[in-house]
Amino acid sequence: MTTGAIRTGTAGWVFEPWRGTFFPAGLVQKKELAYASSRLGSIEINATFRANQKPESFAKWAGEAREGFVFSIKGPQLVTHIKRLKNCEQELANFFASGPLALSAKLGPFVWQLPPNVSYDRDVLAAFLRLLPRNTADYAALAGKADGRLKSTPFLATDGVGPIRHAIEMRNASFDLPEVNGLLAGHNVARVIADTAENPSRELTADFAYCRLQGPPRGDGYQASDIADWAGTVKAWAADGKDVFAYFVHEDKLHAPANAIALRQAAGIGLPGD
Repeated sequence: MTTGAIRTGTAGWVFEPWRGTFFPAGLVQKKELAYASSRLGSIEINATFRANQKPESFAKWAGEAREGFVFSIKGPQLVTHIKRLKNCEQELANFFASGPLALSAKLGPFVWQLPPNVSYDRDVLAAFLRLLPRNTADYAALAGKADGRLKSTPFLATDGVGPIRHAIEMRNASFDLPEVNGLLAGHNVARVIADTAENPSRELTADFAYCRLQGPPRGDGYQASDIADWAGTVKAWAADGKDVFAYFVHEDKLHAPANAIALRQAAGIGLPGD
């Protein structure tokens, strides 16, 4: 069995308090992504949540990040918060055509974060999961349906793109049902692991793991013992052949890069920046 890859990182990379703490003092802003990619395994792109980006932006980010680095992409609020997963095929088509494929080999999972006031409706969730492309052919077919609301030329080239993966973060207690996990597993969609008091579960529903670590559940910041515990968990998943994406997205954002680096190193993953 092939051992899975472990990638740890943060949500976004533009954060002024990281300048002089995570980023070296005097580092120019246009080099921050390159530096971040030398210390992290992945970064979650959050700009896509607010609005569709352009192929040129994705290509630029891919060009700045080191070889082997992977981006995950947050799905648009138009789908998750406004349409609330309902009747959103056209919105998905426009989003997928907007340029994520320009990341090429650096394209990682898509993550769909539901608002806390969206409750479980089996028909709605099942219909949404059926729409999500599972491979590059499905992706190109759906993206090819983009309409005039897309403000850039549809980007449909799949050269170098690896697996098409999706994770979903459900923040309403009504989703805490075995049938939800079964539904996700049937579509190989990862249930986001949040590591909070409300959602402490580490159950996997896909052939990869997607963590948005917001805890720990006791309510304070991550300590060395927490990092060691998580290192054991992600190494076990990787040993079972599952790729792992673990992002520190908790309120203690100042220390998110340090936590991501600590987890990566505790898991035995080295990078040229070490």
